[in-house]
Amino acid sequence: MAQEESVKHTKWQVALGLAAAAAVAVTLVVLAFLWPTVTSSAKSLPIAISGPTAPVQQLKAQLEKASEGVFELTVVESRDAAVSGIKDRSYYGAIVIGQAPEVLEASAAGPAPLQMMNQLAQNLQQQLSLQAAQAAAAGAPATPTVKLVVTDVVPLASTDARGTGLAAASFPMVLGGMIGGILLSLLLSGVWRRLVGVATYAVLVGFLAAAVLGPWFGIVQGNFLLNVAVIALSAFATAVFIVGATALLGRAGVAVGSVITMLIGNPLSSATQPVQFMAEPWGAIGQWFVPGASTTLLRDASYFPESPTLFSWLVLAGWALLGIVLSMIGHFRNQEVVEVAAFEEAGTDSPVLDGTGSRTSEAPAKHLAL
Repeated sequence: MAQEESVKHTKWQVALGLAAAAAVAVTLVVLAFLWPTVTSSAKSLPIAISGPTAPVQQLKAQLEKASEGVFELTVVESRDAAVSGIKDRSYYGAIVIGQAPEVLEASAAGPAPLQMMNQLAQNLQQQLSLQAAQAAAAGAPATPTVKLVVTDVVPLASTDARGTGLAAASFPMVLGGMIGGILLSLLLSGVWRRLVGVATYAVLVGFLAAAVLGPWFGIVQGNFLLNVAVIALSAFATAVFIVGATALLGRAGVAVGSVITMLIGNPLSSATQPVQFMAEPWGAIGQWFVPGASTTLLRDASYFPESPTLFSWLVLAGWALLGIVLSMIGHFRNQEVVEVAAFEEAGTDSPVLDGTGSRTSEAPAKHLAL
């Protein structure tokens, strides 16, 4: 009777260690996604204030005392200057003091600052009404209560009136770049084939995603080709970085690239809140990663064409260049390893060179597919 082969079981120490490691990994994932939201607070929201000097300084002092750091107030010369600052994203809103007081806001800047500007407008209106009531009680001539005007300088499109689509679009962009990078890293061989594959993938994603977000759903506005460029460069930067990390580190590079993109870059991207709301300096640091730069750039390209975008373009280009460089380094390093293995199989320790320094035919080198 044949003796049954014994089944090798995993050691208890290894099983328990892997279970603990998995639990820690899940905890880190939860922490990475929740920490930026839990630790954020409404603070330092840049808004402009304009009007006659004395009333402006009085209101500025009142707001700074009452808001306790919620607003970062800047005095500007005129209403036009305030509007210009909102359009180039220097400010999230403005207060204009005069015979017809006005609050300027930009719903396209995001739901959180919009809510804060609406609340500020309500408080100012209550203050104006109270002043009129006090004047009437003091026996002053009856005057109608001043009505505060609220103007949306940069409104959202009617097809995304609440801005939820634009905020939600950031995660699919990140995920799309990751999926492309992972699949092409595992399925393609050869540095040039991978790079061409990533470039092709990014261009297709750019056109298709821009068509879905723009003409189809109406979430993004502005120039269609500009939106294509933003989405394509974002997808390329993420995917080629993962491809480069894989070329350099092997399959561990997939994990490294994914962790940097999903667990570091994405939570710090400020897709749903102003950068100023995050704990310093993480909001600013998040703009140096692909998710943060691409989210900001897509919003600017869609609604704020006057805003400066060079920094975001350079960040995306920098990550793309880093991925290409890593791919090249990994390729040439692996090529050297293959050549050394080939010479060892041929029975030599190093390449055999002739008198001119050229390789002889005694030990032909094996090259990786390009």
